[in-house]
Amino acid sequence: MSDITELLLDAAADLLAARGFHGLRMIEVASRAGVSRQTVYNEFGNKEGLVQAVAAWRTEEYLSGIVTRLRQDPDPWEAMRSAFRFTFEQTEKDRLVSAVLTGQDAEDLLPFLTIRGHPVLFHATEVVERHLSEHFPGRHVRLTAETTVRLALSHLLMPSGDLDSAIDAVVTVARATLETC
Repeated sequence: MSDITELLLDAAADLLAARGFHGLRMIEVASRAGVSRQTVYNEFGNKEGLVQAVAAWRTEEYLSGIVTRLRQDPDPWEAMRSAFRFTFEQTEKDRLVSAVLTGQDAEDLLPFLTIRGHPVLFHATEVVERHLSEHFPGRHVRLTAETTVRLALSHLLMPSGDLDSAIDAVVTVARATLETC
């Protein structure tokens, strides 16, 4: 990724967190990155393309951190606890993701995680599926992986308790689902 692309994505992420999709202006993204508006259009095509690129960029950052944590512990369930702890804690610090989840300042972004969130769901499921396949070869892990990711997203969208309780719930359901598949 070029430095200009990263500057544009970072500027767009800040503006999306503050103003949402409808408040995002390509000229402001360009101004914050120190480039022309045409450069933004050349790089991403349109506002929708820019927002999709921001979503893909942020998703990749999260997934990279998750993969790192999944590889750090030989116990597959403790590795998953670590990965979900990273995800939940990172989400609390990430202004854009917080805006998406809470709707604060950016209520029009929620569809990018829900009805238009297939890329996030698909890639996160692949990461969890690879992890489970390495530890439980021959098992049908796809259902467990997707169920686990969907449950984690549900806890992010509508927390029902503290962080440890959410992590316990996600890992417990993953383990039970895998054992019954």
